[in-house]
Amino acid sequence: MNIDVELIEKVVKKVLNDVETGSCESEYGYGIFDTMDEAIEASAKAQKEYMNHSMADRQRYVEGIREVVCTKENLEYMSKLAVEESGMGAYEYKVIKNRLAAVKSPGVEDLTTEALSGDDGLTLVEYCPFGVIGAIAPTTNPTETVICNSIAMLAGGNTVVFSPHPRSKGVSIWLIKKLNAKLEELGAPRNLIVTVKEPSIENTNIMMNHPKVRMLVATGGPGIVKAVMSTGKKAIGAGAGNPPVVVDETADIEKAAKDIVNGCSFDNNLPCIAEKEVIAVDQIADYLIFNMKNNGAYEVKDPEIIEKMVDLVTKDRKKPAVNFVGKSAQYILDKVGIKVGPEVKCIIMEAPKDHPFVQIELMMPILPIVRVPNVDEAIDFAVEVEHGNRHTAMMHSKNVDKLTKMAKEIETTIFVKNGPSYAGIGVGGMGYTTFTIAGPTGEGLTSAKSFCRKRRCVLQDGLHIRMK
Repeated sequence: MNIDVELIEKVVKKVLNDVETGSCESEYGYGIFDTMDEAIEASAKAQKEYMNHSMADRQRYVEGIREVVCTKENLEYMSKLAVEESGMGAYEYKVIKNRLAAVKSPGVEDLTTEALSGDDGLTLVEYCPFGVIGAIAPTTNPTETVICNSIAMLAGGNTVVFSPHPRSKGVSIWLIKKLNAKLEELGAPRNLIVTVKEPSIENTNIMMNHPKVRMLVATGGPGIVKAVMSTGKKAIGAGAGNPPVVVDETADIEKAAKDIVNGCSFDNNLPCIAEKEVIAVDQIADYLIFNMKNNGAYEVKDPEIIEKMVDLVTKDRKKPAVNFVGKSAQYILDKVGIKVGPEVKCIIMEAPKDHPFVQIELMMPILPIVRVPNVDEAIDFAVEVEHGNRHTAMMHSKNVDKLTKMAKEIETTIFVKNGPSYAGIGVGGMGYTTFTIAGPTGEGLTSAKSFCRKRRCVLQDGLHIRMK
């Protein structure tokens, strides 16, 4: 009888490791634990081992994550499952977003070293890991957030404990298991990416307060961002937005209309960067609406229907109704008795400045249009309705002075000029991508260096070679 000695050694090693860590992985496998305490302990153990792996190793692991995500069957499956489980968004956009997160999230190349040399020696300033990071992922972008955060955090030398949203736990756990399997195949320590079998508010609170979690990253609404910022730990908060788009009389109106409809309808308006309200100079407003309707927008004019829609998709006119977030324009219109085909991408209507659709970040393809007399008033109102989130804004104009004025006054993390909102995260625009955009805490579009500490290493009177 032939005995596979190598296989037996692997099995024994795994069992011994399970006993040592108290791991329940023998039941669930690849980074999935019964309790948050077990997940964090395993992550802390993995991070200590990970510190001994080279930068080249880290980049190999990043490439492994990209390979898993971009494999056709994986990409299609997670995109379909995310829509089915959460009831939000659309499959074809999830495919784009998941691939984008894998391909355009920076790896170790983001961690540039600073060097200072002179008469007094040599100083190096390097990006070094925090350790175990606790990351909260939203149901709006569940897999995208896991992908971009895993790449960035592992590239930085950290391990990550995810707290997915309960309404997207199935696809999140599936992806985390897939990523861990690939990482182990590449020789990475076990449990670089972990989570719990049953995500919950209780488990999130345990994670936020656990002493071995050195950094917290929250991608979600203002409540969870405030919670991580109040823990006393280093926290990155990627919060809400209410992105306005300004269109003035100098803009290419045909292109602006197409860009606005495409940006607003991207994944049924789930991205926080997406156009949430249009502020149009009166002179061009009619022509803009005409062109938006030619590019897939459906205009609702009946005040009664608009009010019916307000009651349907908002809760007390103060926040979005969760069961309509990420739903299609066709779905929403059907609920107010209007039948349209799938060619309708978004719903538009003219609205006053104080209308709930203007003031609330709906995260659904409903786009109110506010008329203003001139571009200066448009910019002033854009600043007001963005509510100080400093997240994202757009402007369509050929007037460089007014583009500059809005960019300065609105102070958003992303400002897109003459393009759809998604150009700001690398879809048809230059630059890397992320789905953790930290406006409240100031990191902006996060990348590997966002999840690292800067450490200084000094050698006095040595290794400077320019002078004797």
